[in-house]
Amino acid sequence: MTVALRLGVLLLAAFAAGSAQARPGAPQHGIAMHGEPALPEGFVRLRYANPSAPKGGRLTQGILGTFDSLNPFIVKGLALSQIRGYVVESLLARGYDEPFTLYGLLARTVETDAERTYVTFALDPAARFSDGRPVTAQDVIFSWQLLRDRGRPNFRTYYIKVAKAEALSERVVRFDLTGANDRELPLILGLMPVLARHAVSPDTFEDTTFDPIVGSGPYVVGKVDPGRSIALKRNPDYWGRDLAINRGVWNFDEVHFDFYRDGNSHLEAFKKGLYDVRTETDPGRWETAYDVPAVRDGRIVKETFSYGLPNIFSGLVFNTRRPVFSDIRVREAIGMLLDFGWLNHNYFYDRYERSASYFEGSALSARGRPADARERALLAPFPGAVRADIMEGAWQPPISDASGRDRDTLRRALALLDAAGYALEGTVLRSRATRAPLSFEILVTTRDQERLALAFSRDLKRAGIAARIRLVDAVQYDRRRLTFDYDMIENRWDQSLSPGNEQAFYWASAAADADGTRNYMGVKSAAIDAMIAALLRAHERDNFIAAVRALDRVLISGFYVVPLFHLTGQWVARWTTIGHPAETSLFGYLPETWWREPAK
Repeated sequence: MTVALRLGVLLLAAFAAGSAQARPGAPQHGIAMHGEPALPEGFVRLRYANPSAPKGGRLTQGILGTFDSLNPFIVKGLALSQIRGYVVESLLARGYDEPFTLYGLLARTVETDAERTYVTFALDPAARFSDGRPVTAQDVIFSWQLLRDRGRPNFRTYYIKVAKAEALSERVVRFDLTGANDRELPLILGLMPVLARHAVSPDTFEDTTFDPIVGSGPYVVGKVDPGRSIALKRNPDYWGRDLAINRGVWNFDEVHFDFYRDGNSHLEAFKKGLYDVRTETDPGRWETAYDVPAVRDGRIVKETFSYGLPNIFSGLVFNTRRPVFSDIRVREAIGMLLDFGWLNHNYFYDRYERSASYFEGSALSARGRPADARERALLAPFPGAVRADIMEGAWQPPISDASGRDRDTLRRALALLDAAGYALEGTVLRSRATRAPLSFEILVTTRDQERLALAFSRDLKRAGIAARIRLVDAVQYDRRRLTFDYDMIENRWDQSLSPGNEQAFYWASAAADADGTRNYMGVKSAAIDAMIAALLRAHERDNFIAAVRALDRVLISGFYVVPLFHLTGQWVARWTTIGHPAETSLFGYLPETWWREPAK
């Protein structure tokens, strides 16, 4: 049995099997994870899109990194993620003003029952691939089987839960979900990429390729310069251009992606007008690097967009598969040593806020909240999984005096390390048992990561800990990250207001042994597995929130990362030749709703 298969089986075992048979539902225009879709049947537009947006022109985006494949659905290679959405569509499309609601796209309607023991999709008769062939139920079943058997581990994990898939007619497909007891699964299947059965060979699907994928989306792959650029061109025969979900969306005739290997050249290229829109995450650059004529005369504008999801959680990840990080006291002590106050003031103009929760800044976060009765009931079978101060909502990351030489924090960290069996001998921290120094490597791939790692290594040196910094190219970094070949890396997790099956991909015990998952820390915890199962089976929003907060508490208690910091909005600089809607979605700004301003 493969690791991915074991992951699916273990998750199935965690869910209560055999729900009562429920009455069938009726076909609907959309489906929400909890409650009902906010937009009624027959809605005509999205609040955050401009139906009158001009069509035409080109959007050029700059990406830091490289690529060696056009297939984003497999483990091998680095691919452009935007292939999904722009080129390859799913059965349903997200409504970006709701936590997790989907509306018709390739599928005109979706049907399920109260217990979600099945889901049926009726395809839009107009749906066509870019080569003119119709999208059929057999294409949907083919995609499910192919991604389940040969796709990325997250696809395998989700789709293995389907008991059976069958075509009820040429354009109606039904998935039997009996025994899964996973209320998110109909939505996960709704977001499944639909590939053309006639244009994909299962035998070569897992190989990296520069051959364009045939999709049903608004764009097709145009010119490709391997490792350097990809052009997506509008499909003039796109079948779905008049759908309500697409009004005011996909406004450019061409979307061009240029890749840059170095952060400095990436920034300079934007200022020279080589690409149109830039998201900024570095306060130092935001404050000082945009003092150029184009900003002063209004050709470039700097904007902050609201962001209604949990703040992006980033951290320096301990690979607990490594013996050096097996002791939780060592991990907690190392985390204490990051001098956030000094970093924020000297590097980041005091613009960052310290992160502490995996669902920071949302109702799903356990930070500053004592556990309620629902959470305590969920956690009761796992005594010791959550520390007392975290259960009470009292724990916060250490607050230093921002001097870069905080003695109190250093003293507390050394006390923990002493309890873990380490002693400071001169300027070197050594294991009492083996005499080996406490040292590890931080793997980085960008200059920004390197700068942070170097600053952290200086903090660690004060405690006698030697942190080596290794800078590698993006391809090598991705290969080592996917196979967990590192001691510590910097990573970010983008969370939604409706976390679900992806949490198993991030934290479940079986995911720790499956290459390509995002369980980068290697955590194996029965309590985490149980909390994931609880959030997936929750019918009511209150029970769902309790399960997510309980999961947050277990993760925080494990000290699996050194929490870093976050912004509370999205910083974007754009050339004013690019326009955008007046209103922003719950998910923040969406490039697919922007447009090229007509020439004056």
